[in-house]
Amino acid sequence: MTDLMLRPSRVSPVQRAAGTVLRSREVAVAAVLVAVILVTTLKSSSFLFSSDGWRDLLLTPCILVPLAIGQTVVIVTRNVDLSVGSVLGLTAYLTGRLFLDHPGLPIVAVFVIGMLAGAVLGAVNGVLVAFGKVPALVITLGTLYIYRGIFLTWAGSNRINASDMPEGFLNLGTASILTIPVLIIIALVVLAVVGYVLWTARGGRELYAIGSDPDAAKLYGLPVTRRVLTAFVVSGALAGLAGVVYTARYGTVSSGAGYGIELQAVGAAVIGGVAIFGGSGTVWGAAIGAFLLVTINRALPIVGIQDFWQQAVVGALIICAVVLDRVLSVRQARRLVEARELS
Repeated sequence: MTDLMLRPSRVSPVQRAAGTVLRSREVAVAAVLVAVILVTTLKSSSFLFSSDGWRDLLLTPCILVPLAIGQTVVIVTRNVDLSVGSVLGLTAYLTGRLFLDHPGLPIVAVFVIGMLAGAVLGAVNGVLVAFGKVPALVITLGTLYIYRGIFLTWAGSNRINASDMPEGFLNLGTASILTIPVLIIIALVVLAVVGYVLWTARGGRELYAIGSDPDAAKLYGLPVTRRVLTAFVVSGALAGLAGVVYTARYGTVSSGAGYGIELQAVGAAVIGGVAIFGGSGTVWGAAIGAFLLVTINRALPIVGIQDFWQQAVVGALIICAVVLDRVLSVRQARRLVEARELS
């Protein structure tokens, strides 16, 4: 045995913490986000250094962030929720109808009703997946079309306009606190709450355990069915919140609201480091992934990249994220095997 092997480790706690941060997927994605902003700003300074540029940079992700957070809660259990775009559309239209049919309804009550409606729709998914033991991909693909069909039948050719809603609600789409848009503040509050619960609460940690190994979780006595159901309820509630935010952000709601955004939510979570195979990832990473996706969509036209390549870049990011997760999981499994052989 050499002196080097006998010598105690000289790595300080600060160095270990720095190493962990540098290996973090969240930090890597944040670095890419900063690079995209810097490159685009060098091309056009108004992208960042203008009142509208700064506002749009923060405001544009306000709808995708809650969806990505809810998607993360589901994906860590080794499931997926493809119905969130339709839930968003339904609750966005519900928001407009509430103001039309009940003009004096408080704005806070509308937010609560929107989240409750989304939670009910999410519970339908959860019951079918958790109790019916049907793959989430199949169930939520079906409810995506069912909820969208209900939305189209209800809305028809009608459209909710800004004139149908109170000024106080519409002001949320433009209001800021210390130059930070109110709608993104709402999204960040949700991020902090859900992130804290997942990181510290027993129920949050059990979601990760279920995603890592569902069979082992059952043998250990974890309430797998209840936790999976809860994950879908949370995803639905946050999609409902995103629907209310959508209405405040744009002031109008048509039958196309939320169309296709479910794939962006899944992409944001995966790009942010949430393993599509379950068991790992954070809502912080998903939120950064959401910021990165919408920022890329805004930045690429400024640097002169055509529409086709904009979509190709986003697709390439998702593929790279999935491949990276797979490579890292294989390397980790190999290290565990080597550690057992040495012990």
